Parts: sequence; structure tokens; C-alpha cells
Amino acid sequence: MRFVDSDIPGISTDVPASARLYGWTLGGKDNYEVDRRFALASLPAFPEIVDIARANRLFLYRAVRYLAQEAGIRQFIDLGCGLPTDDNVHQVAQKFAPDARTLYVDIDPIVLVHARALLADGGSTAVITADMADTEAILAHEETERLIDFNEPLAVLYLSVGHHLMDDAEARRIVHSITDRAVPGSHLVFTQITCSDPERRAEMDARANGAGMPWRTRSREEVDALLEGLDPVEPGLTDISAWRPDPDQPPLAPVPVELEGFVGATKFRSDLCEYGGVLIKRS
Repeated sequence: MRFVDSDIPGISTDVPASARLYGWTLGGKDNYEVDRRFALASLPAFPEIVDIARANRLFLYRAVRYLAQEAGIRQFIDLGCGLPTDDNVHQVAQKFAPDARTLYVDIDPIVLVHARALLADGGSTAVITADMADTEAILAHEETERLIDFNEPLAVLYLSVGHHLMDDAEARRIVHSITDRAVPGSHLVFTQITCSDPERRAEMDARANGAGMPWRTRSREEVDALLEGLDPVEPGLTDISAWRPDPDQPPLAPVPVELEGFVGATKFRSDLCEYGGVLIKRS
């Protein structure tokens, strides 16, 4: 069954939404015709996107597992968290550290409706409405104050949202805004779509922005510049499919039948990828 509830306040059914598009590649059904139409029109030019989105979700599991199991992190802030699916941040964290606490932050109305129903437990997990750019509102929120102790190391996650931050200076401010206030030993997890081909970057940006979805595809070097001041954890910043790969980690749900023809496209072209990693604040 497709998601058809258009009565939720603030839901736009005439502009594609990245959260819904991302969810569709993971087998989710909470999307609209406008999302599917945009994806199927764009994928012939960028067939790698399906593999990239799924690689990002698999990376989430490995990164959160590392943070909870090896780095000793017990509190997580997931900004631009997207639609809930299998192995969400709090589920992975609590699998390896049962006392882990997770704060989800998103401004997308459809994300909030589903996240509040499926993620928030009223105890160690909460979902709040906020723009990830509005750091002061996030930090002042009662759920942030309840769950997050800034006297202890924490992890801040910006997973596959960097390409929605158009201006470099503003993107750097946003990405560092919470870790700047965190104690040493805190971590940042960051991924965004990058492309080494300037013409493909420009075409991807034009398609997304032309459809009403703010988008900035960066080069790897531009992402590196955004993250300066934090130290990458081994193996460093990379195509996230190569970040501590684990063939035995839990698999994802199958892709929808409409997307099956695009699976495996990254085997034939490597200029486009989801780039990032886990970084630590040393001082």
C-alpha cells in the first residue's frame, strides 16, 4: 500500500522530498507519486543513487556500532533523521549499549508523524521538531536537556543531509555547531553525496533544485574543508561503502521492483558516491 495521507499539516505532495525518496530506496512505502516520478526521471542519468542510498544506511549501522561498542558513546543526536526504517540509530546503539540515549531532530512533517509513532519511547529516545540549522532551538529544547549531558562525550550525526546545505560557510557553521560545545572525545558522523565530475555535479544540482529540492553536490575536497578541525577515525573520510565494510551485518529490505534495474550501478562508475566517515573532537 502506498502512503496517501495528504491531510497531515505541512505535507507537500507536489514537490519531491529527499526523506521520502531515501525511504523508497530502502523499501519504504511512505512516499508520493511526485517522489517516484522524480526518481524514475532522474535515475537514468544517475543510476548509482540507489546503491548510494542503501550504502549510507548500511554505514549508519557500522558507524553507530563503532561509537557504542568501541568509542564508549552513550548519547546520540541524529539531525535530519529521515523516515524510520529497520536498524534506526537508537536501536543499533542500544543493541551494543542498552543505556544509550538518542535524540532525533527533523523538520519534515511526514518524518515527524512516523518518527513519533515508531521511535520515541518517552524514556531514552525522543523526537523533536526543529530545523537542523537552528542550533539554539535544538539545544534549548526540553527533550535535549533531558536526554543530552554536555559534560559527557556525545555523537552528532548528519547522515546524507550535507547536500541540502547550499552555502559552504553556513554548512560549516551548522555541522560544527553542536560539536563545538561538546567535550573532547565527542564524535561527528557526516555523509553527503559527492561527485568528481563538475558537469555531473551541475546536472544533479539543476535537477534537484529545479524540482524544488535544495541541493548542492560537492567534491570530496569541498567536504573535507567543511569538516576541518576534527580528526577522522580510521579509515578516514572515504566512499562510505569502504568504511569498515562488514559482509555479515544485518541486510536491508529489498528494493521496490521499480528500482531493481538500478541496483549494482556503482560497479560500473565511481565518480559519484556517498562520502564521509566518523570524526572525533580531540580538544
